[in-house]
Amino acid sequence: MKIGITCYPTYGGSGAVATELGIELAQRGHEIHFISYAQPFRLPHFMERIYFHEVETARYPLFEHHNYSLALSAAMHETTLRHGLDLLHVHYAIPHATSAWIAKEMLGASHPLKIVTTLHGTDITLVGQERSWFDITKFSMGKSDGITAVSDYLKRETVDHFAIPADDIEVIYNFIDPRLYDRARHPCHKDALVRPGEMLVLHVSNFRPVKRIRDVVRIFERLNRSVPSRLVFVGDGPDRPLATAEAEALGISDRVIFLGKQDSVAELMACADLLLLPSESESFGLVALEAMASGTPVVATRAGGIPEVVEEGVTGHLGDIGDVETMASAAVDILSDPARWSRMSEDAKRIAVDRFAADTIVPQYERYYQRIIDGPAAAVAPEMAAGRDD
Repeated sequence: MKIGITCYPTYGGSGAVATELGIELAQRGHEIHFISYAQPFRLPHFMERIYFHEVETARYPLFEHHNYSLALSAAMHETTLRHGLDLLHVHYAIPHATSAWIAKEMLGASHPLKIVTTLHGTDITLVGQERSWFDITKFSMGKSDGITAVSDYLKRETVDHFAIPADDIEVIYNFIDPRLYDRARHPCHKDALVRPGEMLVLHVSNFRPVKRIRDVVRIFERLNRSVPSRLVFVGDGPDRPLATAEAEALGISDRVIFLGKQDSVAELMACADLLLLPSESESFGLVALEAMASGTPVVATRAGGIPEVVEEGVTGHLGDIGDVETMASAAVDILSDPARWSRMSEDAKRIAVDRFAADTIVPQYERYYQRIIDGPAAAVAPEMAAGRDD
């Protein structure tokens, strides 16, 4: 198959998964064309059967705010014509599915291009539910030939809020490459971050309010009372100052390390003892899966799609949103008992590999693509494109 992929190329779960999917598909013999405003950060070098097409926006004074969505449509149209794409796989409903539909309309019946839209989270749970964006989000999903969601939770959210028939959404989980997260593959940098006898506690995110950064610090402060540890933050974002302020207020600034954005999170996961993820919501929880694949137990919230990834009492522990005391107690239980930690570490890696390895998930995408290509022109119910019902 010849597949076009559009995603946000910056740091973030959706871009990482979309890029890794393209790489895996290319390794399976498919021709992959990434179409975006910048090269995805996980495409560091030339790879066979992978091509990148940069979307250029017009620098014309009349367009004060350069219209990326229309430029993307034009790039999708041109790439499809020039390379004979069979399918466009877009990640996020808006603006990517909207742009893909415009490109498909431009192509007309002469080139029956199919569109698959993957929902990752904020396009449904946050942006799409804004009143000004609701109709265009629903319309764009309705114009897709296929829709996938990265968790059962996200599928339910989409069905409930957009009245999409459940049968029109295929759940295909995010995935990992087990080889990338194998601890034995990476040199351990633990000595550079913690002192002998201390535990390395990790948090990886984009520091948005939904990540509840203050709770990360509060959980760690309580953990550190019983188990000498250091908290390592990876990533950056608007709430980073809150983490700094909270650490200062609790008197643990000397035990908190900010590493900023890192290209190779796997190297840090390889020496982490615990991942903290007390988010208010996660559509899936990719960072939790990456930790599990590295053999790192997880303490997280029982929110969104996290319970579909983290198995309570087996690969980690889950607490209610904002329940700092319960999550801190769980973290102490894991890190103060070497036998328990080893058992959870082994189970976390086993479950990550058995359920979420690329070799398990990517073939699901291949079968779904083929089904959409072989199926009727509109795989999604036509009434979906009609807009709001209220």
